[in-house]
Amino acid sequence: MPAAANAVDPSIHPVTLGGSGLPLLPMALGGSWYATDASDADRVAAMTAAYDGGIRHFDTAAGYGSGRSEELLGAFLDGRRDTVFVASKANPAELTAPSMLASVEASLRRLRLEAVELYYIHWPRAGRDMRPVMEGLELARRQGKIGAIGVSNFSVAQMQMVEEVGRIDAHQLGYNLLWRYAEGEVIPHCRRNGIAVIAYSALSHGILTGKFGPVLDLAPGDQRHTILPFRADIWPHVHAGVEEMQQIAAESGLPLATLAIRWILSRATIDSVVVGAKNGRQADTNLAALAPAIPPGVYDRLTAISDRVTAHIPDVGNLFNHYP
Repeated sequence: MPAAANAVDPSIHPVTLGGSGLPLLPMALGGSWYATDASDADRVAAMTAAYDGGIRHFDTAAGYGSGRSEELLGAFLDGRRDTVFVASKANPAELTAPSMLASVEASLRRLRLEAVELYYIHWPRAGRDMRPVMEGLELARRQGKIGAIGVSNFSVAQMQMVEEVGRIDAHQLGYNLLWRYAEGEVIPHCRRNGIAVIAYSALSHGILTGKFGPVLDLAPGDQRHTILPFRADIWPHVHAGVEEMQQIAAESGLPLATLAIRWILSRATIDSVVVGAKNGRQADTNLAALAPAIPPGVYDRLTAISDRVTAHIPDVGNLFNHYP
């Protein structure tokens, strides 16, 4: 494992993904490091803090900042390339093999790389044949431009479709204490087929930091209006559950965000978690979640609360009500 500035609880073990052989902390920097309300200096500070703290898995996408996130990461990798596991993803406008191959090549140009360790199909298209897209990724793999192929936000049926023409190495999916439907079919399918499971949305858009009160006051246009747990009829159940989780956090002497991240990593079916950071301070906070020993019984208590809360959250496919 890379030398880390932060202590890491001995119960957390390194992982390897995509056949790269790099020993990685089971945490990646991704998500909000490309946020529109952060400056380029903030984004670079987040990457620097993550790297200095031992993070070697960096997750980005062609669609983040219209490619700007890949450009920033590419510049950041100068002098660090041999130690970093890079993952990116794309949603080509045309569902063809040439279009997906072109997306990979465009990502590589922005990243200033000849190859990346992992490349995902970012979202499935409902009712569409995704096999040509997978064929494009397999061509990129044969050409040495990507090491491993991933899908993100796919159902089992959608995974089985693309598995007809290629091998899936990783699945990145939304998963947290408030959203666990992947436990039913998707994660078991991944485990049966040797597919790594990488979780994102660990803090459920900040809900699992405990920062929201019983009455939501979201600004017009706030993305969270479309996020399922914020829905008016669901929020009272979510808030009540988070209040219970906050009590466990207080008894443990740890932030709820730390417990939420560590709960995911305690799940035997999860290989890694992608956590966002808009600046260096947030990246340091995320890394600090890997340090403490978690008191006995905490995970079971959190799971029991999660079981009750998630019973009030319908399975609509994904947290975002996003169906491209």
